[in-house]
Amino acid sequence: MNKSRATRWILLALVVAGLGYYGWQRFHGEHQETANGTQKGSRSAVRVSVATAEKADFPVYLTGLGTVQAFNSVLVRPRVDGQIDKIAFTEGQLVKQGDLLTEIDPRPYQAALDQAKAKKEQDEANLANANLDLQRYIKLGEFATRQQLDTQHSAVSQLTAQIAADAAAISNAQTQLDYTQISAPISGVVGLRLVDIGNIVNASQQTGIVTIAQIEPIAVIFTAPENQLPDIKDAQGATPLKTIALTTDGNRPLAEGKLAVVNNQVDSTSGTIRLKAVFDNKDHALWPGQSVSTRLLIRTLKGATVVPDQAIQHGTQGLYVFTVDQNNKAELRKVKVSQSIDGNSVIEEGVSPGERVITAGQFKVAPGTLVSTAIASSDSEQPKAKPE
Repeated sequence: MNKSRATRWILLALVVAGLGYYGWQRFHGEHQETANGTQKGSRSAVRVSVATAEKADFPVYLTGLGTVQAFNSVLVRPRVDGQIDKIAFTEGQLVKQGDLLTEIDPRPYQAALDQAKAKKEQDEANLANANLDLQRYIKLGEFATRQQLDTQHSAVSQLTAQIAADAAAISNAQTQLDYTQISAPISGVVGLRLVDIGNIVNASQQTGIVTIAQIEPIAVIFTAPENQLPDIKDAQGATPLKTIALTTDGNRPLAEGKLAVVNNQVDSTSGTIRLKAVFDNKDHALWPGQSVSTRLLIRTLKGATVVPDQAIQHGTQGLYVFTVDQNNKAELRKVKVSQSIDGNSVIEEGVSPGERVITAGQFKVAPGTLVSTAIASSDSEQPKAKPE
């Protein structure tokens, strides 16, 4: 009995020891797994997009808004009175200088020209007869009185002057007749017709017949702040400044030209100076009256440090970027930005060319955060990871 009882106690002790060992192993394993998971989570990298700061020449533009203006604009008006017999142009047509536009009834003016020519022929015949009479008086010698000779000289002189007046009258009549053929004074695009065939027009009317706008070349009038005037004049003194015209949203370039005129007076009410740029406009991308955005190239920064605008962040203490070091850890850098255009900014202080800057995912990182870099791309929302 004593031996059997001892055996049972031994077996019970072994069972308790086994259960204790099993519980300890299970608790220790869960704790180790939790610790390993925590350590693994602490070492997981944050995925971000990066771009490399580049060293490049950066153009500095002065941006503004402008209005396209015809290089020359003419309101074609009649110079003689009469009825319109012919319209020789189509609205919106591109015409050349000298092309026939309109014809006014020429018959009254042709008649006036014929009359002037006939008057001259009549006076020429009278002059010939007066010259013959003068020669007769001269041959008479002392048989002709001094008064008769002087009178005949005077008659010849008067008829000679009359013929000169007739020639002037013929020239005037010819000019009036030519005015019945209204031609284009400049090359350009004709607008909407203001009169129709059969209407009576007068030289004194103000409405005109049609407007012609010269679009090759064409001009853009825009403004710049007066504090930029010294830079514009200094740059313009070396060479005409390049000017770019774009759509009003600034996304599509339309034409490239040169700054031609800086106005001679600053507008004191707005503090701006008016500028005029000229464009060849061979493709007719610019049209009179069109509103455009303008860019005036003031200078070019040589060897500037350029990064995408997405990398620039705004904080309570100013601008900053996150860079990625060789260990793929994020580093906060305060920066100074001098210029920005077309999605790129010039960094004067804080970043050097060749360094990697974070362009997306900055809100998930802090200084010292381990990151997984991906090359920044505008073609897709999910950039491809850059191999390490």
